[in-house]
Amino acid sequence: MKAILALEDGKIFQGISFGANGERYGEVVFNTSMTGYQEILTDPSYKGQIVAMTYPLIGNYGINKDDAESRKIFLEGFVVKECSKISGNWRGRQHLGDYLKENNILGIEGIDTRALTLHIRKAGAMKAVLSTVDSNEKNLIKKAANSRGLVGVDLVKDVTIGKKYFWSNARGFKVVVLDCGVKYNILRELAKYECRVIVLPAGASAEEILDLKPDGLLLSNGPGDPAAVEYVIQTTRKLIGKLPIFGICLGHQMLGLALGGETYKLKFGHHGANHPVKDLKSGKVSITVQNHGFCVEIDSLNKKEVEVTHINLNDQTMEGMRHKNYRYFPCSFTPRLPPGRMTRSICSVISSL
Repeated sequence: MKAILALEDGKIFQGISFGANGERYGEVVFNTSMTGYQEILTDPSYKGQIVAMTYPLIGNYGINKDDAESRKIFLEGFVVKECSKISGNWRGRQHLGDYLKENNILGIEGIDTRALTLHIRKAGAMKAVLSTVDSNEKNLIKKAANSRGLVGVDLVKDVTIGKKYFWSNARGFKVVVLDCGVKYNILRELAKYECRVIVLPAGASAEEILDLKPDGLLLSNGPGDPAAVEYVIQTTRKLIGKLPIFGICLGHQMLGLALGGETYKLKFGHHGANHPVKDLKSGKVSITVQNHGFCVEIDSLNKKEVEVTHINLNDQTMEGMRHKNYRYFPCSFTPRLPPGRMTRSICSVISSL
């Protein structure tokens, strides 16, 4: 079946559908990872976005029951050069196309993803529509332009859980995770380091968090514009100085806002598994996994209180910061090696009290 990806600036890409049928709207972005497409599909941070993979062949090792990063697929559409017709991996249990259909997600293949990526890099991430039911290109361009986009939109409410649950009952540090779209592997890593992990909905109050008497709070990753999630920012402000706080991606940005900073939208975001980040103290560079479209403005923070700890070497944007008076260590990335480094960071913050 024919499928069309239409961008708000009038750019059209025609291809073949390999997922569900219908029409979906979202901001189109590209991801530079060569593998990990199941983790990308199930990352709640992609809510509201249509994701294009820059690697040309996707789906060759299928879908398995272990690599999902959340309870379902949250992105709006999936764009690839070629969806592999065969899956060759002993863990694979399902074809990528069948997985998309099962989750009612549109997929399009057969388009020039290199051209799409170059266009986004030049023009910036933009609103788009992916459709198998409307072949009128002018109509689709108008639909894309009139869609809501991401700026000023709270998407956390669409991905957070409905009630508290315990991920791990270990006897180590008690960590409360505010679920703004948390990935399962963050919870797995906390549990691996013997943390007792309690996950709360994003709308949980400061009083609810403090009543649990946690050793630390994790503001999770999540989708969309951090400035639109005002209730989490207000809750975080109430907790300043009362317990250690760690933030990852969206959590990093919301903590920056709670500390009086400002955020802005990146031209085409950071999405992929090969982003170089420099530790300003040690000078070491890590190749990191990233997925965010917004960033904390470096100059908006009070330099007497907040120190920039990490920068992105591609565009010199801030990737990490440290408060000089409180035990905070937020960052906008996940180091690829070693895989537990992110979790060791929060554990070291808690244990240093």
